[in-house]
Amino acid sequence: MKKSTEIVGLPIISITAGIELGNVKSLVINPEKGTVDFLTVEHDDWQVSVKAIPFSKVIGIGEFAVTIDSDNAIIDLNEIPIANQLVNKRIKITDTRVITRKGQLLGEAKEFYVDEENGTIIGLQLVVSDQTVFVKSEHVVTYGKDILVVKEETSSDLLKSEQDFLHTPETKGEDNVIEELIDELAPTKQEEVVYEDLNYDQIDAIKEKQIKLLEGKVVVKDILSGDQSVLIPKGTVLTIEDIKKAQNEGPSTFVELSMNTEM
Repeated sequence: MKKSTEIVGLPIISITAGIELGNVKSLVINPEKGTVDFLTVEHDDWQVSVKAIPFSKVIGIGEFAVTIDSDNAIIDLNEIPIANQLVNKRIKITDTRVITRKGQLLGEAKEFYVDEENGTIIGLQLVVSDQTVFVKSEHVVTYGKDILVVKEETSSDLLKSEQDFLHTPETKGEDNVIEELIDELAPTKQEEVVYEDLNYDQIDAIKEKQIKLLEGKVVVKDILSGDQSVLIPKGTVLTIEDIKKAQNEGPSTFVELSMNTEM
């Protein structure tokens, strides 16, 4: 997760060519989706047209630079109507007044946080009654050009510190979710957990979560079946069928699989 101010101004580096292609000038917000869809590029040689990088083409956002594969990731906004429309909407979040749906002034937005993996706006930093507070983006109803509109109950859900904001349950990472699923099914008191106390819907829900979290990951060691034969070989890119095989083998096999995968 990055603050918007931690992204603006960063050099843009082509990994393929190993050269600097400019700097991040601004973040282009999609108000309907609540995402950053493009990063505009500042470059001395590009004075006439506006150039931008689709967020989907960003490989990484680090402390030193934004990395892309090559200059092919940089587009001319005049050639992409939808991108040009977003830029012309001029949606900004910083220094924007925040009101509730019923028209009460809550405060002013001073910063926003972005998921550097997919561009989703995670939340906002506000000044409310001269105090700095934080709010999750799920409270935002409208990202407007002049005004941000939030739900009526937002005032009671304000977080007082960035630490609280970063560690609320809604922002927990995938690894924590996997750990919870492992805990649900891991052997307890040296006995295999069984599904006797769960109904079919609960079992299906757990298994569906497992599939979503593991599908597409790479197995880093051979996963063995109960008879010690190789169930899923090392190097396998997990499919739904692979994960179901581990589930059918039992909790111990699924735990072994979960603990031995990587992106």
